Amino acid sequence: MLFTKDDLSEQLYHALSKREPLAWKDADHSELTPELAYNVQHAFNQKKGEAVKGYKISLTSKQTQDMFHSDSPLYGQIVASSLLKDNAEVELASLNEPLLELELEFTALEDLSPEDDEQALLEKTEVAPGIEVPDSRFKDWFPTLPLELVISDSAVCGRVVVGKATQKPSVEELADVHSSVTLNGEPLTSGVSSEVLGNPLNALKWLVQRLAQDGKTLTKGTTVSTGTFCLPKKLTKGTYVATFDHQLGSVTVHVK
Repeated sequence: MLFTKDDLSEQLYHALSKREPLAWKDADHSELTPELAYNVQHAFNQKKGEAVKGYKISLTSKQTQDMFHSDSPLYGQIVASSLLKDNAEVELASLNEPLLELELEFTALEDLSPEDDEQALLEKTEVAPGIEVPDSRFKDWFPTLPLELVISDSAVCGRVVVGKATQKPSVEELADVHSSVTLNGEPLTSGVSSEVLGNPLNALKWLVQRLAQDGKTLTKGTTVSTGTFCLPKKLTKGTYVATFDHQLGSVTVHVK
């Protein structure tokens, strides 16, 4: 099988709608470049017929970049049905091979500019605790899916659960946010925000500037999931509660 930019978006949409994941290990994706893969991603999301409500940023640590042989982050789009609120319920059967990550979520209170520094970006956003559920339309995707297919598959966006925005830390404090998550009350994993390009605001700044290269603006009301604090864990049924310090609060997701 040959994965090309002209038909891969349709294959991805079929895999999503029919819950029939694609086999990539024997497929040829040599025609895809990262630039063409973003074209596939945009076409794939258009086929969903939903508004794009956010972006997720991936490969924000050296460890994850090395995993996928990349020297920079990448982004995916989040459509409305994938952006969930605190205490959301997620059906495990509706996903393929989902994982769990701890992230901070930034929602723009006004349009963001590529000229904005970290302080300006903080002032123009609200900050909330988040749990991301990466998932792919490909079989056996983690951690060996080729970079161009990760991009094509909207940076393996599954679900993003956004908690309530409360306290807003300073720029300096955002570089040292500690988070931990429990599964059914038992500790599962933990991480720190410095894993996200040193500070999640650096990831947000990267995205604003990357979108500007394509003539796009990160507009008011858009939510950005800025990158994982920890290596992902396999998602199973149960109740996950992620708690973040600096008075950022917690976020809960129930996996059925």
